[in-house]
Amino acid sequence: MTEPLRIVFAGTPEFAAEHLKALLASPHEIIAVYTQPDRPAGRGQKLMPSPVKQLALENGLQVLQPPTLRDGQAQAELAALKPDLMVVVAYGLILPQVVLDIPRLGCINSHASLLPRWRGAAPIQRAVEAGDAESGVTVMRMEAGLDTGPMLLKVTTPISAEDTGGSLHDRLALIGPPAVVEAIAGLAAGTLEGQVQDDSLATYAHKLNKDEARIDWRRPAVELERLVRAFNPWPICHSTLNGEAVKVLAARCADGKGAAGQILEASKDGLVVACGEQALCLTRLQLPGGKALNFSDLFNSRREKFAVGSILGQAVEAS
Repeated sequence: MTEPLRIVFAGTPEFAAEHLKALLASPHEIIAVYTQPDRPAGRGQKLMPSPVKQLALENGLQVLQPPTLRDGQAQAELAALKPDLMVVVAYGLILPQVVLDIPRLGCINSHASLLPRWRGAAPIQRAVEAGDAESGVTVMRMEAGLDTGPMLLKVTTPISAEDTGGSLHDRLALIGPPAVVEAIAGLAAGTLEGQVQDDSLATYAHKLNKDEARIDWRRPAVELERLVRAFNPWPICHSTLNGEAVKVLAARCADGKGAAGQILEASKDGLVVACGEQALCLTRLQLPGGKALNFSDLFNSRREKFAVGSILGQAVEAS
């Protein structure tokens, strides 16, 4: 067993917090935790600490929240910690080269995709949206480019036809942390070599936004079904019916033809809506002011709202 390392951890959301838990259970010493500044959240817009900050404070760790690491003072604070290694997981801030050079063994990152596929901000959702057969976590050595560094370790998991962005996230949050602990052991022992990424295979996982969650019924049903799963639990696909917002939380492909967005059938089995190709059977919806319900429950209480021939959504103008 090599000597325990002095590690600085940098991360923000729940996915990162799961990695911090694993490091806290390892032999290594977490000497400080970096996370994004507290953000307003909820209806009251109160400042809320990140999941990583909450876990760090519960464990008595030093927490640092600089708004940027391009600042000389922030860089000096990090250097003063004299870390052996920096572990970065969904931190959300750019690490300039001067920061990458501070730890003795450099910086490593746990990224929720099988690099070089899906570099960028939303790899989990983009993999589901694209219909990828598998996903995973890549532990890589960081360099100045976006998710471009040499790959140290990969773990994989299949993507099932039922997976959502949420379920895949949770599975990757289980398999990623042990991979990071294993990679750190290899780095400490000097036995782990990085594999250079093939840039020609790279794809970019654009950040999610609510606008792209608006359903364009002119698209093929197979694409929309994947989008519904990818964007659950956020930003959640949505449309309108009779001027009211409708959130779509679950759907499956179905047979049927009609004008894009037209309701073809409504029953306890679901709401069948025509798409550019085939149709989509909506099985779980959320109406304004209500909670998410299976369509069978909505059909029992609100069936008049879902008249056959009604049109969902406004056609998205072609750009």
